[in-house]
Amino acid sequence: MSDLVPLTGEPLALDLVNTRPTAGDLLATPDDLRAWWTLQADRLPDEVPQAVTAADLAAVRAVREHTARALDDVRRGHEPLAAVLEALNRAQRAAPAINELAWNGSAVAATRRRDGPPGLRLAACLAEAAADLLADPAVTRIRECEADDCVMLFLAAHPRRRWCSATRCGNRVRVARHYQRNKAR
Repeated sequence: MSDLVPLTGEPLALDLVNTRPTAGDLLATPDDLRAWWTLQADRLPDEVPQAVTAADLAAVRAVREHTARALDDVRRGHEPLAAVLEALNRAQRAAPAINELAWNGSAVAATRRRDGPPGLRLAACLAEAAADLLADPAVTRIRECEADDCVMLFLAAHPRRRWCSATRCGNRVRVARHYQRNKAR
């Protein structure tokens, strides 16, 4: 992973899309995917595997691109391409989720599980997160960071929020404004 630390803390689908900053791709290699997966481990059902393959990376990057395209349309109130929605549906069907039942000693417990290789399970989980976000009315509150050199997306919980991160882009913009005001003096 590059020196740029991924933005995390947004809905999972946005965190995935935000691995495409202007300064490169944070999911360029299987090791990058493994590092991002580790950062998101508490939000994902599967453990991070010891080895992540190129096929795992390709599956996740495909979901990322389809999610980005769909979000770009839906957050603006436009109909997304049917092919993009179908690709997200296919990703979910590649590793279907079931509620696996087991007796835990005193009651029946249901644990949500997916079948298939780790990369397909991750891609299915991410496609499901994208589907949940795309169907959520809050999708219209997704904004792009207002910093000139940033393309990160965020879900605005407050109507005055303007930056993906107050400490990342917000501080940079404020420092630049301060410099411009005081440069003329």
